[in-house]
Amino acid sequence: MNATTPMNPTALIAEDEPLLAQALKAELAAAWPGLQIAATAGDGRSAVREALRLLPQVLFFDIRMPGLDGLGAAAELADSWPADEAPMPQLVFVTAYDEYAARAFEAEAIDYVLKPVQPERLRKTVARLQQALAAQQPLPTASPAVAGEALEQTLAQWRQVLAAAGAGGALPAAAPAPLRMIAASDAGGSTVRMVPIDEVLYFEAADKYLRVLTATHEYLIRTPLKQLIAQLDADAFWQVHRAVVVRSGAIESVHRDEAGKLHLTLRGRPEKIPVSRLYAHLFRAM
Repeated sequence: MNATTPMNPTALIAEDEPLLAQALKAELAAAWPGLQIAATAGDGRSAVREALRLLPQVLFFDIRMPGLDGLGAAAELADSWPADEAPMPQLVFVTAYDEYAARAFEAEAIDYVLKPVQPERLRKTVARLQQALAAQQPLPTASPAVAGEALEQTLAQWRQVLAAAGAGGALPAAAPAPLRMIAASDAGGSTVRMVPIDEVLYFEAADKYLRVLTATHEYLIRTPLKQLIAQLDADAFWQVHRAVVVRSGAIESVHRDEAGKLHLTLRGRPEKIPVSRLYAHLFRAM
């Protein structure tokens, strides 16, 4: 278990540009002398690995990193974090977005650090973090109900952060009309078929492609999942994992395994689909 306390917190910085990582460390040393930088990571995979090893109280994640980006790294940590050993950390995104986009983060009470680091804005973020950490109860003294409520509050904040960052931090634009048809390749890649959206049961990100699954067929498209989600009817399709979006009306059952993880089954499909901890709230009342 992590032995640090809110009076002696630790942080992890994930930034692929070493000079920017050093600049953030220097500014944090000035704004928050008591904060210990436990480690820095240059990519999302390393950030996840180090965060699970060190269990820091604060994460500073660059949104744009090679391989697994800051959004993906945060989503992986939400699923893998040992919440019975340490409270989930406070999440701050490091972003190069312009000031107009940054105001959208501010309007949603999202913590962010703008590159290059601005000392005055960083001090505001530090004050928010210190307040949040001071409000946390140590796990050994917290009741299961209080610990569960604290976990859900942190997950809710993470969902908000990821949603804002996934939208590019920009103010919302007029929603486009939902997709009705998808031009997708068959498994062999030799034929393009027009697949009615009403036949799709779920989408799954896989390497450079997005799998499109109906009750009887599998197709492939190159559209990134994040881009596709913006074109789907939010009531008809639910994101249940960082790599999976399912048709809500096709959900047949939801099961919890011995480890407490949720899996769902869809009418017309044999496989079990994992549900991320970030999206487990969707099925709380089911």
